Order: sequence, then C-alpha cells, then structure tokens
Amino acid sequence: MKDSVDVEAHMGAVVVEFTAHNPGDWFLHRHKPLHMDGGMITLAQIGRGAAMRRAWLLLLALAAGGVAAWVAMTGPPAALFHRAERADPGPTTLEALGRYGEVPDFALTERSGRTVGRADLLGTVWVASFIYTRCAETCPLQSAQLARLQGEFAGAPDLRLVSMTVDPRHDTVAVLASYAEKYGADPRGWLFLTGSQNVIYRLAKDGFHLGVVDSDDPAPGRTSRLFRLLSPAPAWATHGSKGLIMHSSRLVLVDRGAQIRAYHLPDDEPSLGRLRRNLRTVLDEKKVTR
Repeated sequence: MKDSVDVEAHMGAVVVEFTAHNPGDWFLHRHKPLHMDGGMITLAQIGRGAAMRRAWLLLLALAAGGVAAWVAMTGPPAALFHRAERADPGPTTLEALGRYGEVPDFALTERSGRTVGRADLLGTVWVASFIYTRCAETCPLQSAQLARLQGEFAGAPDLRLVSMTVDPRHDTVAVLASYAEKYGADPRGWLFLTGSQNVIYRLAKDGFHLGVVDSDDPAPGRTSRLFRLLSPAPAWATHGSKGLIMHSSRLVLVDRGAQIRAYHLPDDEPSLGRLRRNLRTVLDEKKVTR
C-alpha cells in the first residue's frame, strides 16, 4: 500500500492537493496550508473562493433558521422520533366512542339452528367480528380475543359476542358449532351466524362498513364512499392455498340501539384496552327501548 494518498479538489481555477500518510486520514488535512500548482494563484481566484464561502454560510444560516422555526412549531425532534415508541399513542378516530352508523336489519342462522336478526340484539351491547373457520391468520386471534372478553365480562348479562362467517358455503351450522366449542363459547352470550353469502357480505360492507372480498365472487359489493374515506385500512385475513377470502379483522362495538360506537384491532393491546374501556362505558349507558 502506498505511503501517501493524493486527492485533487477542483474549485474554479484553483487546484488543491491533500496529502496523508495513512489512507483515510486525508480528511484531517483540509485545513492545512495548501500547496498551489506552481505557486500560481490570483486575487480574483481568492475573491471567488471567499464569495463561495459567504454564499454557503448564508445558505447554512437560512437552513438553521428554518429548522429552528420547524422545531418551534412541532416540538423537539426527539419527541417525534420517540412518538412511535409510546406504549399507548391514543385512540385513532374510529376507536374513540362515537356514532358511526346504524346496523341495518338482517336475518342469519345461529349455530343452534335458530334465526337471529337485528331485533334479537336490540337492548344488548355487542361486539361483532367477521371470521371463518378455515382462516389460519387473524381469525383465530379474533376469536381468542372474544373468548377473553367472555371471561372478563361474564357478569354482564346484556353483553353479546357475535361472530359472523364470511365463508358460509363451508361454514354450516354444524361446522360453526364445532368451531365454537374450541373457544369455549357460551351459547347464551356468544353467537355464531351463517347464512346467504350475499346477505353477509352486504351486511359487512354496507352495514358495518368493513371490507370483504371473495376471489370466487365475480361481482363483489361496495362499501359506502364515506366510510371508505374515513375508515383505516382494514387488516386482512386469508386462508392461503385453500382459496382467498380477504376481510377486515376489526372488532366492532355496537350499543343497545344497534348504533356502531367504535372499531378496534384484535392484534393491538392498546386498542384492546380502549375496547374494554369503551365496552364498560356503553354497558353503563341507559337501556334503549324500541
């Protein structure tokens, strides 16, 4: 390896040579006296160099002023860098208690064989979830979270958990009954519903404003434009090689008047904590009679 490294930096007509005895050390020699080629350097060249330095200093000053103004308006940069690390960043818009629409009338078949509709759930607070039994991704988590709620709110007689399949061609009442047993679902408080795929998909999209797509469905329905704009991107669940049904995994809180009050993620503990707080609040609200 050579004992020195020569690097030429061209600035206008001035040729500057940097010399270092150890490779990589030439950066330390920037401020050493410069060796001029043949001693030829003019005052005009010095002037141009000084003007460039002044221009750079001015740009740096302007940039520093801009950064200072930005920090003054947005807060210290450290707060921005660590914002994503907070344990609970606060509720998103749809996790805050509100009124996000009313669940329309429907009629589906429960795993027991009886028909269940909107009228049967009026006067109860319920948490709705769209799942299917062959799903191997988020659906088991959704059902596990409802099982946790069943245990934690066992003393709330007005609470219902409602799981609706988005794969009704496969998920018959017998299949749903077997699936419910795996999660220890109490038939009095946790319902598993199936029925016409068209009815279920329309209920999911137009009633709950959630996405659902079946690759075998040639003409999937639409979700209302307003909720496509307001709703966060859905978390999708599929069953991989067995086909493709994508659907939102969000848990939906519905009050006694069939009003949608909040949406929550099943794989986010802060969101689930807010679901529990929202659920307690809605359970404490006055009963609605219709």
